[in-house]
Amino acid sequence: MEKRRLGRTGHMSTVAIFGAAAFYQVAQNVADEAMERVIDAGVNHIDVAPSYGQAEERLRPWLTYERDRFFLGCKTMERTKEEAAVEMRRSLERLQVDAFDLYQLHAVTSMEELDRATAKGGALEAALEGRDEGLTRFIGITGHGSETPAVFLEALDRFDFDTVLLPLNFVLFTDPVYKRRTERLLLRCKQRDVGVMIIKAIAKAPWGDRPKRYSTWYQPFEDAAHIQQGVDFALSHDVTGLCTAAEVTLLPAFLRACERHSPMDADQQAALLEEGSAFTTIFDD
Repeated sequence: MEKRRLGRTGHMSTVAIFGAAAFYQVAQNVADEAMERVIDAGVNHIDVAPSYGQAEERLRPWLTYERDRFFLGCKTMERTKEEAAVEMRRSLERLQVDAFDLYQLHAVTSMEELDRATAKGGALEAALEGRDEGLTRFIGITGHGSETPAVFLEALDRFDFDTVLLPLNFVLFTDPVYKRRTERLLLRCKQRDVGVMIIKAIAKAPWGDRPKRYSTWYQPFEDAAHIQQGVDFALSHDVTGLCTAAEVTLLPAFLRACERHSPMDADQQAALLEEGSAFTTIFDD
């Protein structure tokens, strides 16, 4: 599988990053089967968070033996220094690892959230102290809402984050404001050597009143052709890799799409955006 440099971290991450949110509520044997598939595909980067249900517990047996195989990123949704410091150490204990490679301020979806996390006594201070203590090597920020690109541009003015993580897909890019802000953010990250990770690459629409057939909070594309298009579109931008969807049954198709990735030229991307206009962006629900 293709590998790309995760900005100034220097890590050559596989373009598929295992999103452990898929382990939110699965049995250990299901998680074990998924991890075997992840390792067989050569994936070398894991993204996990304490807010992902049982994910830390399900990963623990694997990290006991395979820690050196993976670049390990974890997160906190706490906004104060004290609470974030406690959560960081709790995650280390649950995962039974000595340190993270990357620790991120998680789900910073608004300027108000950014203000809280970066204020004096905020969660950023806990991440900085953790780095000083050797509990993490790098510090990042993640976000999920429509304002994320704008929030991250401001965040990078306040602190020199090593990585960012945000949504990018061809349906979202039918929103010209989101597209323009994201492209501006990607340029800023390239200029400052900030690693970029993408989530929701195969998001199709909000669930709305439809029955939820998967554990993803959005309705995903599920056929191989659209999954391939979603992966190809996202990886055709200046990004490092894509977090796999939060659903174990979609993992095989997502990994195959990453293995078979072929860059899209401008015309192909434009044609896909035309198709994307038929769907509803996940932030419109």
